[in-house]
Amino acid sequence: MAVSTPVCDFGLRAPDFALSDPDGKVFSLQDVAGPRGTLVMFICNHCPYVQAIIDRIQRDAAGLRELGIGVVAISANDVETYPQDGPEQMKELARKHGFTFPYLYDESQQVARAYDAQCTPDFFGYNAALELQYRGRLDSSGRNAGDPLARRELYEAMAQIAETGHGPQEQIASMGCSIKWRS
Repeated sequence: MAVSTPVCDFGLRAPDFALSDPDGKVFSLQDVAGPRGTLVMFICNHCPYVQAIIDRIQRDAAGLRELGIGVVAISANDVETYPQDGPEQMKELARKHGFTFPYLYDESQQVARAYDAQCTPDFFGYNAALELQYRGRLDSSGRNAGDPLARRELYEAMAQIAETGHGPQEQIASMGCSIKWRS
């Protein structure tokens, strides 16, 4: 079932974390934060909404890093119910799509809860002070990739944050598959 994210709570501080990638390397929020802002994405392997935009996520992440935005992706799904979202499969997805950012596993789901992540994909865009400035969608794609020339809403918002420290007042919520919480 499709779920939408809540409206951006401007100024909300980014919760800290320490999570491992599939190789066991631990990353904290400070490790991934960029000098001009940080993008925290909750994604997973199996979600058709993520699959439809995974190449666009990589494209925009690479561009944002050039603007001084740190980028990280986190998977928090219950891997007992969704084994295709497990660490080995995460590693393969990151390799296949050439991720230029850490893809971390939130086994306890505590980080996803601290961020109030609702769905995959769920995007949290922070300024240099780690204050929330964007909680919207990547672009107009849904379960299927949209027009290749679609407005790059996430990229534009993060570029604005990198330049001004403030996100756009108007944001369209991201939509995707619900986070698969453990029982």
